[in-house]
Amino acid sequence: MPPPRKIAFVSPRFPEGATIGGAETLLRTLAGYAVAAGLDVTFLTTCARNHFTWANEVPPGTRTIDGIRVHFFPVDSDRDIESFLRVQERISRGTKVTLDDEMLWLKNNVNSAALINHLKTEGATYERIIIGPYLFGLTYFAAAVDPRRTVLVPCLHDEAFAYLESFASMFRDARTIMFNSAPERDLAARLFGEPMEKMPVVGMGIPPFDAAPDAFARQNKLTTPYVIYSGRREPLKGTPLLLAYLDTFRQRTQRQIKLVLTGSGQIEPPPSLAPHIVDLGFVDEPTKRNAMAGALAFCHPSVNESFGIVLLESFMAGTPGLVHAGSAVLQHQCRASNGGLWFRNYPEFEESLSLLCDQPDLRRALGAAGRRYVQSEFAPPRITEKLLTALAG
Repeated sequence: MPPPRKIAFVSPRFPEGATIGGAETLLRTLAGYAVAAGLDVTFLTTCARNHFTWANEVPPGTRTIDGIRVHFFPVDSDRDIESFLRVQERISRGTKVTLDDEMLWLKNNVNSAALINHLKTEGATYERIIIGPYLFGLTYFAAAVDPRRTVLVPCLHDEAFAYLESFASMFRDARTIMFNSAPERDLAARLFGEPMEKMPVVGMGIPPFDAAPDAFARQNKLTTPYVIYSGRREPLKGTPLLLAYLDTFRQRTQRQIKLVLTGSGQIEPPPSLAPHIVDLGFVDEPTKRNAMAGALAFCHPSVNESFGIVLLESFMAGTPGLVHAGSAVLQHQCRASNGGLWFRNYPEFEESLSLLCDQPDLRRALGAAGRRYVQSEFAPPRITEKLLTALAG
């Protein structure tokens, strides 16, 4: 069966400039592949940029961005934040809530009545509606407009929200569920019991690039080794754990090692570690890639990942990963590629990082294996083929 010709993507934000997020980047990238393959693509999103405030910052209307037709709709302003936070706090604790409370949480989550109305009036013109990630009210209500056309890209984690009955019904009703990795799909199969033929693994392409391993240290006058983390800094991403572990590592081993950070979010490092952090904030892609290429390792402390884009980018830069074993996805990528190590606790973190410090030949071999893995498994043409096959299902 040929792939559908006219499709829509739906996501709470469109990544542009400093508006960055892994799920949003994934959906925008897939939309770009679909455009390049000759499909008629519309990207439906909100006027929000900031994932904390969800304020309407982008003017509503339609623009063409890098060949993608993007329609911006305002975020609803009538949210009952108090009720939303009250239910969310109970869900986060693992407390069982009623279906009525689930709906209260979803209705006061991030929503856009204007976007949903567009789907209700124009949705029949789209042969497929690709929606994600799963955690938003907007996703739930958009998927309910026409489940027979809905392709869900959940970016699923093993967390309390994944066990809500509302989301279970959304997964069951969707036409297709596209996953970023086999562990993510395995989690969905365990939670929802859907047939494998309904759940293809597609992922995202990582364009090939070369980076200069010495450039970043030279430009920033760094004379000691460093590890790097890129992305959001917040407890759900494990950054407080990384700060604590690296501080302990420096004090216990007396090794002079720094931490380079790119991305967004506040950090509160231990006073003894603060002078040894190079916080770049948002940087351009060449700077990030050179910083990755010069690092001892890319440290990814998150246990809440469905794909791990930045880990794969570090592999492409020839740098091994050092990831939290609590993330089935990140550990899978390190195992499958032979491109990284993983830790369950501080002693394992110290042992692994010491090994990377002391054995440069091993570090280079891991980095080279990771690069070969990404070039083989995540080449954009390969992902485009998987995407078109999934949409035809």
